[in-house]
Amino acid sequence: MQIDKLRGQEMDQLFQAILSLRDIEECYQFFDDLCTINEVQSLAQRLEVARMLQDGKTYHSIEVETGASTATISRVKRCLNYGNESYQMALSRVHGEKSQPE
Repeated sequence: MQIDKLRGQEMDQLFQAILSLRDIEECYQFFDDLCTINEVQSLAQRLEVARMLQDGKTYHSIEVETGASTATISRVKRCLNYGNESYQMALSRVHGEKSQPE
């Protein structure tokens, strides 16, 4: 399994650090220090591409709305179809949190 190639002490430390963040502001601060703006925007773009693919949008409309390349869209689609279902999990949790009354 490809996910096993990621496993290791440094990755565990990274994920524990991310999981320790308390709110969106801390995420902004951490990712600003950790990544370039382009790297963070690329990750956000992939998640948006996944959402749009789940919503049945076409490659063309996704490309126009997000600026993502067809290669990126194809990779995300492959992960949606054959991956670990993590996009679906994350999107359903984000959607669920947004629909909860405050």
